[in-house]
Amino acid sequence: MVSRLKRKIKKVLIKTPPPAAIANNYGSELGADRPIVIDDHRIIINKENLGESLPVINELAGQDENLIPKRRVTMLDWNGPIMKIKGYYYLEDIPMRDEDLVKKRLVLIDKAGKKLIITLQDIPVSDLNLKEEVDSFYQWSGFEGTINFATIDTNNRPLPDSEYKVYIEAEVQVPGDKRYKKIFTLGNITPFLNKGFHTAKMEYFTAKREMKFNLLATYDQPVKTLKIVSSKLKDFDPREMALDADDHRRGLFYRFFNSTGFRLLYKMYCLLPIKENKILFASDSRTEMNGNFQFVYEEMLNRELDLDYHFMLKSGVGEKKTLKEIRELAYHLATSKFIVLDDFYPMVYPLKIRQNAELIQLWHAVGAFKTFGFSRIGRPGGPSPTSKNHRNYTKAIVSSKHVAKYYAEGFGIDEEKVVPTGIPRTDIFFDEDYKREVQERLYQEFPFLRGKKVITFAPTFRGNGQQSAHYPMEVLDLDKLYSELKDEYVFLFKIHPFVKNDFNIPYQYKDFFYDFSSYREINDLLFVTDILITDYSSVCFEYALLNKPMIFFAYDVEEYVQKRDFYYEYTSFIPGPLARSTDDIIETIDRGAFEMEKIQPFIEYFFDHHDGKSSKRVVDRLILGQTEENEDH
Repeated sequence: MVSRLKRKIKKVLIKTPPPAAIANNYGSELGADRPIVIDDHRIIINKENLGESLPVINELAGQDENLIPKRRVTMLDWNGPIMKIKGYYYLEDIPMRDEDLVKKRLVLIDKAGKKLIITLQDIPVSDLNLKEEVDSFYQWSGFEGTINFATIDTNNRPLPDSEYKVYIEAEVQVPGDKRYKKIFTLGNITPFLNKGFHTAKMEYFTAKREMKFNLLATYDQPVKTLKIVSSKLKDFDPREMALDADDHRRGLFYRFFNSTGFRLLYKMYCLLPIKENKILFASDSRTEMNGNFQFVYEEMLNRELDLDYHFMLKSGVGEKKTLKEIRELAYHLATSKFIVLDDFYPMVYPLKIRQNAELIQLWHAVGAFKTFGFSRIGRPGGPSPTSKNHRNYTKAIVSSKHVAKYYAEGFGIDEEKVVPTGIPRTDIFFDEDYKREVQERLYQEFPFLRGKKVITFAPTFRGNGQQSAHYPMEVLDLDKLYSELKDEYVFLFKIHPFVKNDFNIPYQYKDFFYDFSSYREINDLLFVTDILITDYSSVCFEYALLNKPMIFFAYDVEEYVQKRDFYYEYTSFIPGPLARSTDDIIETIDRGAFEMEKIQPFIEYFFDHHDGKSSKRVVDRLILGQTEENEDH
């Protein structure tokens, strides 16, 4: 039958009847829903679909026309835009005994005939646990692959807008003979499509571009293979819609006042004397006094220090300041003895800090994990070597002397300016009364946290910064997590606030998955968490202080290491097991294989102090100017 089919292809190509004959004989059989007709005697192709058909025709009618393909897809599973496929494919009478001589690929062909090649992993056919028997002559005919159509482009972009037919290709090198290659359809895959189709959302984020696609997978009955349609829903520059666009709407005067005017005001106010007891808390990442700010501020209040407190707080760098706020900021920066930051604060970096003033960075992260700041020079999203960002800090705090050199490098400052006081917001991890109060408050506010173990999923974002931050939620198989863990656990999502892509928990999982992303203080959530799942986030440092299990879900660790890099080798650094898939997460939890022996050495290295007095040390050493030797006297 297959050989007959090939011969008929050649006959159709060589002896094409006049267009009128085709229209008279076959016109009623072709249509938009049947672009191709194949039977034992003929192949009829609609002219609109000729471009996408030619590559396949060329393969089928090529020099290997006597090769008889045998194939079956044994598994085709979807999780959002991620497709997992397994099966076997061999060419009759061509040996597949040597893995090194066998290659298999998926071939996607769009309507213009352009090919997209996806390499599959070759596996022994015995791994498929088939009911039918496949001769050992074809031992390496098995294949499997996981394809994420949301990042399939070379630039990690979604599958381009088009309609694709999916084929499988086998290539076999026979020693002393020649290389055989054959492309063929996947066959009937409708048993793997729920209700005959699958649909998913695909998104892409950078600082300059946002795209959204819809993916639709169906079975192409005439061609007898998988059909995938990628439809672009939106494609725009987010800068045109973001708050940044306010600069242009506010006009030239505002832009001048926000930059050059601000710096001139600062220089003018520097003619005034510094107020020795004045302290300014400035942040572009919070509107309330929480995090490190809260603990240092409360320490000062509890001591009843004679300080004049001022606050300039905004929710984000993109939230614009009024003209009055810009003027006030220039005044306070110029006249404060102590200027305290907790994150990136761009308006201060072009300024020359006055000789008797202190610019103190209470950086929000703990420890040293992924590279940041000037440690990322030359990498995507890294700073220019001539950037002024961070360089004017007079003091910065860290949790341990072991990481001081990395913060000095990241901030572009001398190591002697980095002080290992400990991180103020970790003080609560040594306060048993506070932990009990928080637990009780959370249990009362969220009763579903009682009675079950709590898993908190707190990954960092992907992208080069706030403007391109996203997290591909499709890498988690929600259905598997629900099916395997729902009886004993609840699962909390604490997604980074920078993440822009939408995430909605399907209603059928509402008694297991809960979105806590808007809950501001993750440290409070850690007190009710039994298992933390994270990846490259610094939250692992705080959670280690509780001596509870962690799983590091780093599905993209190779790519992340290449693009972002770490101060320490990732797999030897993490105080817990590495998971690459949802199955790995479930298996680790079921087996209780949390590698708890790694946690205590981790704590000893990354925390110089285990006493809950970091806020006290910050005030003593950075505000009151005490030395390490006399701060307790």
